Amino acid sequence: MTIESLILSAYIISLTILFFFGSHGFNMIYYYFKTFNKRTEDIDEKDFFMEEYPVVTVQIPLYNEQYVITRLIDSVIRLDYPKDKLEIQILDDSTDETTQIIDSHIKKYRDQGFDIAHIHRTNREGFKAGALKIGLETAKGEFVAVFDADFIPRKKFLKRTIPYFSKDKKLGLVQTRWEHLNREYSLMTKTQAIALDGHFVIEQAVRNRAGFFINFNGTGGVWRKECIFDAGNWEADTLTEDLDLSYRAQMKGWRFRYLVNFTSPAELPSDIGALKSQQFRWTKGAIETAKKIYPKVLRSDMSFKLKFQSFIHLYCNLAYPFILIAAILNLPVMLIKLTGEYDGVFKFMSVFIFAFISSFLFYLYSQKDVYPDWQKRIIYFPVFLAGSMGFSVNNTKAVFEGLLDKKSEFVRTPKYQIMDKKDSWKGKNYVNKKLSFTTYIEAFLAVYCFAGVVIAIATAQVAAIPFQLMFCGGFTTVSVLSIRQVVISNRINSEKFALNAD
Repeated sequence: MTIESLILSAYIISLTILFFFGSHGFNMIYYYFKTFNKRTEDIDEKDFFMEEYPVVTVQIPLYNEQYVITRLIDSVIRLDYPKDKLEIQILDDSTDETTQIIDSHIKKYRDQGFDIAHIHRTNREGFKAGALKIGLETAKGEFVAVFDADFIPRKKFLKRTIPYFSKDKKLGLVQTRWEHLNREYSLMTKTQAIALDGHFVIEQAVRNRAGFFINFNGTGGVWRKECIFDAGNWEADTLTEDLDLSYRAQMKGWRFRYLVNFTSPAELPSDIGALKSQQFRWTKGAIETAKKIYPKVLRSDMSFKLKFQSFIHLYCNLAYPFILIAAILNLPVMLIKLTGEYDGVFKFMSVFIFAFISSFLFYLYSQKDVYPDWQKRIIYFPVFLAGSMGFSVNNTKAVFEGLLDKKSEFVRTPKYQIMDKKDSWKGKNYVNKKLSFTTYIEAFLAVYCFAGVVIAIATAQVAAIPFQLMFCGGFTTVSVLSIRQVVISNRINSEKFALNAD
């Protein structure tokens, strides 16, 4: 086999795998329309008014969140729910002034009679899963709501979620859709919103309506405490403890309810370092969970359709290494095409464009479903696609660490209470100040893919130009933003040091 044949074979295998995962968008759109009438199914309006409300524990797990924690505490205090039926647990693993900020802030609420427990651990054993598990040991509530530090729950959150449990004794979780507080802050937050809407508006809602497994998203949801214990409680052997518990609970027969029409607003990461750490944790954790859970799914008596959907759900991040391979092989493949010896192969490869169409329709309907001005939002789809390509180095590393069982700590996504243009992450604590090795690879690939753009234009390979531009744009944006963040952060630190020295 010639080197050209090897390159083309590897390229086609990569595109085939990307086609497999990418085309799942068609499947989701099919079930979207098939189950569309169920979209408005709900409990009777009168059932939202309960004569007797159960005790609910609101858990707030956090680690070093000095910029946003008081905002969350204030919003939980404002929840429209009987004070005597509400317990608040602040599960604090912080090692900085966040702990003192919390102590000072909750004093006035305790004086007002609110039941607030500040549980501060001096170690991060089990990370978020460990903190939630410790909290459950003393939780008074029959139901447990969880909010990460970057959320602002709506006032009616509990009265809009708790009533569902009274109608179904096997209902283990009610999950709400995430809404984006700072969507319009930057191009990066606008494209993040596109990505998350695909998951929250289409995937979660459609899977739930079609009877497939969904996952707790780590925050913005309410658990029946009995369900957590019955499923084996929180476990810290993966970085996505929420996905792990979700599958264990549903495999035990518990049902989940997803509310697409009730949202929990949250702050999107505003700096590239925070976004990278978030994507890395989600990707690696999903692979770890897939390795742990999917063999049990295969051995279960679930239908083939449910097992297949679970495979897509758990293993979809395997696409990232093949995105990276496609990026690397695009340039040599263009050179091979110039020889004219593989015209039949290149005509065959045109079928892979359907994966792009599938993804576009998936994200298009995620915007049309909930936003009247969806046309203004979907225009960011090419930017989102380029960003996904740019993140392939970061997330490929996460995939291989997950596959190879390389353990790492739970790196939380820092937030800075950035809501509009006047706010900034610059000069804040928690901002990444070191360049990672992956950034150097991203910078190299940006130059490499730019060469591919030049060659595609010079040789008039029109079909290759858009994808070369997206790869180049993606790697360039991710690497430049990463370098810029580190340079700015270190410059500000140096200025602060010089000022203190004076």
